[in-house]
Amino acid sequence: MKYFHLVWAALFRRKTRTILTLMSIIAAFLLFGLLDSVRVAFTAGNNVAGAGRLVVTSRMSMQQALPESLGARIANVQGVSAVAYANWFAGVYQDPKNQLISFAVSPNYLDLYPELVLPADQRKAWEQTRTGAIVGAALAKRFGWKVGDKIPVQSTIWPSKSSGNNTWTFDIAGIFRAKDRKDAGNEQMMMFHWKYFDENNRFGSGEVHWYVVKVADPSRADAVAREIDAISANSDHETRTQTEQAFQASFIKQLINIGFVVAAIMGAVFFTLLLLTGNTMMQAVRERTGELAVLKTIGFSSRSVLAMVLAEGVLMLLFGGLIGMALVALIVPGMAAASGGMVPIHGVAGQTWALGIALMVLIGLIVGLVPAVRAMRLNIVDALSGR
Repeated sequence: MKYFHLVWAALFRRKTRTILTLMSIIAAFLLFGLLDSVRVAFTAGNNVAGAGRLVVTSRMSMQQALPESLGARIANVQGVSAVAYANWFAGVYQDPKNQLISFAVSPNYLDLYPELVLPADQRKAWEQTRTGAIVGAALAKRFGWKVGDKIPVQSTIWPSKSSGNNTWTFDIAGIFRAKDRKDAGNEQMMMFHWKYFDENNRFGSGEVHWYVVKVADPSRADAVAREIDAISANSDHETRTQTEQAFQASFIKQLINIGFVVAAIMGAVFFTLLLLTGNTMMQAVRERTGELAVLKTIGFSSRSVLAMVLAEGVLMLLFGGLIGMALVALIVPGMAAASGGMVPIHGVAGQTWALGIALMVLIGLIVGLVPAVRAMRLNIVDALSGR
């Protein structure tokens, strides 16, 4: 920009005020970047095409059970190479705060997840132990569990026939680990035999919550998904086949609507930011009324003055906003690592950067518009006379 040096000088005319305003902008976009990164992580991945693994749930809700017999029909669909199934257990250990990501799974469930490694001897022991359970390394470390321990787990949903209440007893037969640290979130899980669960729970039998389907050719995943859903079309157990990421997003959405939460928080934050930066810009331009009149006197057009004031507002938002977003890029990897992989963020998404920059420009134009128009309409004689 031709007059960038003038805009920059005007921006830092009152350094303390500008720095405090920039800190507010940095904080706002730091919060925006973190929240939007979480939103993107949990809401992306709805496209089935190219998926190697699909999840089949009830079209009504993932909490609506499907017949276990449906698995054989899914396995017969052309392009399906393997099918496993699971039930959500909703386990709690010792204290209601210690909720466990726990599933009752079919014998071949682990085969569909080669990214999880369980020693062969522990796999064999698990298969031979009716009450056996396998747990992730992170979960075992959290509670100090080791192979051979007998642990009581309460289910918030399923009462046990053997105990007469919601307490189930499991024998830890193995501890699995993730091959890649990006899958470390899976080490927070606990899995046990579906057959033991099915025989021992009081609420019926022969039902599962979801199927995991391995697709032989990922390029045909979309066609395979349609064929699977066609099996139960117009029945009392219609299905919905989607990617794992979309399934996880649906699961999280039942607990909390991340998109709404992010929109609500950021709406409040950016409204406050508008008031703060708008007041700063109005005050800054008011203090420079005489200087702006001098610029007009020496030949600057009204449009040039308008553009410079607008540029000042945009520059202030861009300067602070980009620093905030850069801090997000540094914080996100550590945040994902601290969550044990439960927050599936591997960086700041391009759409988050694009949305952030668009918001910086938009807010900058909004806060600069009123003082810019006033500067453009400034009467030279009145301004120089102090009126």
